[in-house]
Amino acid sequence: MDENETVGAPAANGADTAPAVGVLSQYVKDLSFENPNAPGIYQAQAAPAIDVQFNIGSGQVGEDVYEVVLKVEVHAQAETQTAFLVDLSYAGLFALRNVPAEHLDAFLLGEAPRILFPFARRVLADAVRDGGFPPLLLEPIDFGGIYLQQREQGNIEQAAGNA
Repeated sequence: MDENETVGAPAANGADTAPAVGVLSQYVKDLSFENPNAPGIYQAQAAPAIDVQFNIGSGQVGEDVYEVVLKVEVHAQAETQTAFLVDLSYAGLFALRNVPAEHLDAFLLGEAPRILFPFARRVLADAVRDGGFPPLLLEPIDFGGIYLQQREQGNIEQAAGNA
């Protein structure tokens, strides 16, 4: 690159080389709600203890098109019984053009889940409410920070393995 070129500027042949990202689609890939102890669970006196687990997966599904899946598993325990179980896989298709390879994981595992989360949160809250419980409103999550933390932890473990 010479001193007159700028990053992301159109190439001499007119090709656009600027990084571009777009959301093509969002959808519920899988949703399961179980209420195994109904109707007795509605007589429980204590509020259920809630355990929430997240997992993020991504994969390329076409040229410059990636699917990101935000998986949320919720287990609610009231007294000695399961109040409810929810498994949600909420996905999005993202078009990524001219994104440098070193930034691809940061987007797919940090930024894309941040975009999907509010919609997945609503689907989850509605499913829990429709199951006869108060809506479960999850707190916002810093997916970018978690990605950076896990990447740093991976670097530390890799350095320890090389020592």
